Amino acid sequence: MNKKSGTIDFPLFIVILILLSIGVNMVFSASMWEDKQFYNDSFHHLKKQIIWASLGIVSMLTAANIDYRKLKNKKLIFLGMIVTILLLIIVLFMPAVNGAKRWIGVGSLGIQPSEIAKLMIILYTSDNITRKGEKIKSFGKGVIPILLIAGLFAFLILLEPNMSTAVIIVTVAIMLLFAGGAKINHLAGIFILGIIVAVIGIKIEPYRMKRFLAFRNPWADPLGDGYQAIQSLYALGSGGLLGVGLGQSHQKLYYIPEAQNDFIFSIIAEELGFIGVLFIIILFALLVWRGYRIALNCKDKFGSLIATGITSLIAVQSSINFLVVSSFMPITGVTLPLISYGGSSLLFTMVALGILLNISRQTS
Repeated sequence: MNKKSGTIDFPLFIVILILLSIGVNMVFSASMWEDKQFYNDSFHHLKKQIIWASLGIVSMLTAANIDYRKLKNKKLIFLGMIVTILLLIIVLFMPAVNGAKRWIGVGSLGIQPSEIAKLMIILYTSDNITRKGEKIKSFGKGVIPILLIAGLFAFLILLEPNMSTAVIIVTVAIMLLFAGGAKINHLAGIFILGIIVAVIGIKIEPYRMKRFLAFRNPWADPLGDGYQAIQSLYALGSGGLLGVGLGQSHQKLYYIPEAQNDFIFSIIAEELGFIGVLFIIILFALLVWRGYRIALNCKDKFGSLIATGITSLIAVQSSINFLVVSSFMPITGVTLPLISYGGSSLLFTMVALGILLNISRQTS
């Protein structure tokens, strides 16, 4: 490490560990009943999550002790982008799981290239904006090249299909362009175009259109496309102020499919109530606040943009998850960072947060 490096942002570090601990406990609570029935092992998902969480902590601490400025290497980033694009192509030839091709590997050993793409688009965009300087205000020379790469990532991910992650990647790229000094009128035009593309994307895929219609009125098809949204609302409503108690959820008993994944926040609401939900939202708010604070205090533009990108990624993804489980958005497969069950998603989130912690060392 650089001799001038200080200590990590300790409040951020504590918030990360608290959210991770809550996640491990809630994965166990949400999965233990079905694990007992299907695997004859109540700890099936818990054991995997502990392994990934342990790898995540090691990865985070490692990243926190490697000077982020070493990432500002054009050749290294180019190589990372090529590898990521190849992985996004390879995954399209993998066997489909639940109608989608998102994994390379088998079972718990698999990785999700789209999770790598999230981190790589942040690194690429931050480096690109830093190198362009004032040229970022140019639509042709500044904005378009970055959007083409983000669009390529999004296109390949859409083929899986995974529209939600594609939207997140483009959204984070646009947020970085805004932070990097791109003109508002350029970004406003892109935003409008993005809405048009999203509407087309929903209309051309029957399953997306069904989800959208179910979002508007889930009770029109309570046993079909509206089922998951309705069961999630039941979980949210059953929790009350203090919840029914840890491990006591009824909705995880076959009502919410794979409750440890995208809809784990519903189980949290049912078991821990409004107080538990508020506590977790406050923790995410603290994480986002500390992240943007690090970005503002970083004297290096490259580091500031990376911090902005990582924080924005967490903010966007967690917000989407909160909105989906409470039926303010159509159902989409977006996990809750640090809390939902998952291997590569948790691992690469922890790597990203490790980089964020390292940036905080340079600002202390």
